[in-house]
Amino acid sequence: MEYNTEISALLNLIDDPDEEIFGAVSDRIVRYGKSIIPSLENLWENTPNEEIQERIELLIHRLHFTDLKEDFRQWSLAGHHDLMVGALLAAKFQYPELATAPVLVEIEKLRRNIWLELNSYLTPLEQVRIITGILYGYFGLKGTEVAYDDVNEFLLHKILEKKTGNSVSNAVLYLILCDLLDTNVKAIAVPRQNVLAYFRPSNGEEPAKIEFYVDPTSGQVFSHNDLQAYFKRISVPPVASYFKPQTNKQVIQHLLQEMSKCFDTDKESYKIEELKSLIDLLDE
Repeated sequence: MEYNTEISALLNLIDDPDEEIFGAVSDRIVRYGKSIIPSLENLWENTPNEEIQERIELLIHRLHFTDLKEDFRQWSLAGHHDLMVGALLAAKFQYPELATAPVLVEIEKLRRNIWLELNSYLTPLEQVRIITGILYGYFGLKGTEVAYDDVNEFLLHKILEKKTGNSVSNAVLYLILCDLLDTNVKAIAVPRQNVLAYFRPSNGEEPAKIEFYVDPTSGQVFSHNDLQAYFKRISVPPVASYFKPQTNKQVIQHLLQEMSKCFDTDKESYKIEELKSLIDLLDE
């Protein structure tokens, strides 16, 4: 009874014009956790005032984000940073109620279609061309220029749904499939580009070396000479750090950083800070 009475009192104060009071009320509501969301949604449906609706929407977002931050913390602390899980967590920033099962089913279909074409006699280049052929040919994935006017272009479930992504999101999907297929393709940190590279497995005596590169926008393979020509064109000297394989945590950090550029309006600028906090959390 006391629980319901306090919630009712807090909900009645959401429209208080005093920002200090509203801030205190918000903090108290968030401490209740996601169990209070149905009450907030009911209040939203029965509130004609758009400003109060926006306050309620922000509170619901804060509640979801609190849980998401904890999920990212657990993912970061895990021994194995499953890239598909990280990408789905990133998508839940914008779609907190995302059903992940359909995404897993679609990824498994792609993995199986590729796996059926692979065998141990294929060269690394032949393996990658099969992955590319299934993903960009059979599945029909398209690539677009990176733009920041729609965050959906960075989200895994939307890429699978629309079969169109930019070089950031396509790279994440490509890497997920390579992880599942034990194909040694990794992201590398080339300036101003999103590039994947096939690393020849290390024999223990010398570090793994790159054999060739993949453009995730189209799946096209290119060579060391092509990349050297790119460095010359942009007048940037190549350094060793550009050719090191990125960890899955670094891939997700890059994804979150690119996503944050979609929220440059005053109304959504708070999401930039939230995404930055997730990026920083993955450094811990």
